[in-house]
Amino acid sequence: MSLIVQKFGGTSVATPERIKHVARRVVATRGAGHHVVAVVSAPGDMTDDLIAMARQITGHPPARELDMLLATGEQVSIALLAMAIHAEGHEAISLTGGQARIRTERVHTRARILGVDRRRIDRELAAGRIVIVAGFQGITDDEEITTLGRGGSDTTAVALASALGADLCQIYTDVEGVFTADPRLVPEARKLREISYDEMLEMASSGALVVQTRAAELAKQYRVPLEVRSSFVDREGTIVAEGTMERRRVVTGVTHDRNVAKITATGLVDRPGIAHTLFRAIADRHVNVNMIIQSVPRPQGADISFTVARSDMAAAADAARGVAREIGAEEILADDQVAMVSIVGAGMISNPGVAARMFGALAREGINIELIATSEIKVSCVIRAGEVERAVRALHREFELDKA
Repeated sequence: MSLIVQKFGGTSVATPERIKHVARRVVATRGAGHHVVAVVSAPGDMTDDLIAMARQITGHPPARELDMLLATGEQVSIALLAMAIHAEGHEAISLTGGQARIRTERVHTRARILGVDRRRIDRELAAGRIVIVAGFQGITDDEEITTLGRGGSDTTAVALASALGADLCQIYTDVEGVFTADPRLVPEARKLREISYDEMLEMASSGALVVQTRAAELAKQYRVPLEVRSSFVDREGTIVAEGTMERRRVVTGVTHDRNVAKITATGLVDRPGIAHTLFRAIADRHVNVNMIIQSVPRPQGADISFTVARSDMAAAADAARGVAREIGAEEILADDQVAMVSIVGAGMISNPGVAARMFGALAREGINIELIATSEIKVSCVIRAGEVERAVRALHREFELDKA
């Protein structure tokens, strides 16, 4: 019997009626002859509500206790979904991340999964039960509850699919799949039938919110068969695979990310080890850095600019200021009024002039580019936050992504 892992996000389980709808979908999959492991997020905005509640107690809640609090959100979902499946006449059992033996490192609020002991899940499946696992959480070797960071339920689902050798991992969300751009900004954006692992990873890392970045990374690393589809309509979604269908296009999609802040260290001393000192200090604060640009050294020193998530701006700036004297920085500047727009496409590897077309499209809109970063299949630009919508629409037009 084949095994399917199905992940349902917070909007999918936001109300009792939606939980019943998810239960019927899970039961239908089981009725089609598949074993099912369902991974669910906390209902609706519960995680945000719990964070807000903690902030009312203290402005700096201890990370361990915050994880203890946030992990309760998914427990609400798994228990209610198990009840709903029982009401549909099928056996189900809910498991926390710890009960499912999802083992993580001991880094609270943003832990990484180290491994999955599948024995408990295997026993429950062998007994004929539908297994419901709390997403977003795990447990350390010394029994400490941890959470995986924003979008962590996607990572849970992909990690379980990999560990269990699942035939398919379905990410159910509030959109019908992966689009050529955010349909809320570009009404003519098209749903993609297929996208490569590399393209999905680049789109996720540059702002596409349909799959969390680490989940896309795991899916690529372990070649987990992945499908992104809607919780609310029964239509085919987007398959993430190694197909070549969409690679005929130079650019597959345009993404944007408003959760960006720019940090600049000015007037740095030009000697070996400066960048290491700066970014070691930032890494010690568990802050991920996205884009890094260093200017050509001048007599007055070099500048280094880099981007982080907006929520990490204060920590990154504090870390940089902590080593400012050591690296000879004149100023540490922090700016959260920026955003990033990117074009992604496997076809860019063999087609020259793509970046020039992107820069030209932005220039015609009068949009200034502050930072640029490239990979083999992505070009990203940091611009002013207020210019995102115009930029995305202009790039979607430039590369004719509305045409099938």
